[in-house]
Amino acid sequence: MQHGFVRGVRFERERVPDFGRYPFAIPAVRDLETLELDPRVTFLIGENGSGKSTLIEALAIVLGLNAEGGSQNFRVAERPSESELHRYLTPIRSHRRPRRRFFLRAESLFNVATEVERLELDEYGWEALHDRSHGEAFLWLLRDRFVPGGLYLLDEPEAALSPRRQLAMLTRMQELVRGGSQLVVATHSPILMAYPGAKILLLDEEGMRPVRYEDTEHVQITRDFLNEPSRYLRHLLD
Repeated sequence: MQHGFVRGVRFERERVPDFGRYPFAIPAVRDLETLELDPRVTFLIGENGSGKSTLIEALAIVLGLNAEGGSQNFRVAERPSESELHRYLTPIRSHRRPRRRFFLRAESLFNVATEVERLELDEYGWEALHDRSHGEAFLWLLRDRFVPGGLYLLDEPEAALSPRRQLAMLTRMQELVRGGSQLVVATHSPILMAYPGAKILLLDEEGMRPVRYEDTEHVQITRDFLNEPSRYLRHLLD
């Protein structure tokens, strides 16, 4: 059985000054005690505003990563906007230590690419990410900067990837997991969350709970729409 690097995070509820304000008022945060992570792949899913990105960003910070993305050596801060949630989280680590840590978020990849140029990392095998499309830069990082035995956090990676590229990402995820990596992914993509055996945590107005892949609204709506798009369109557009 594979053992992850981080078994979860504990929410220090007794230290929270006010559960009536952001980010503590978000139901998935308000009712949180311990967030337990799968040793291989954990997905955080839910509607916009459910707290997925807030939670994965806070997790990245408490694990020593930059809020805007990158490895533990990046310190990008174009416009700091992270919440204070990370101040109240305590990681529960295992005995293992990752070979590499990386936080990859689609919305701030441009800032990471700029930091690569500033640090002149091309001398260490990095490529000029600004010379690639958004999706190609994202996939290059997955293939060339993500090594087996690493800890990787990804925030809505599908924003940079076509459906075909999302399938390619599934293949890369499998290679990384087989090599002993652990991944935590916030996503809306029913393609990505189909990864076999992954733990799927739904964040909604009731809090946070595990769900089966086939029971997710993402899968049900996508499947029903593709099976009968005309019915959906008549309802939506009439």
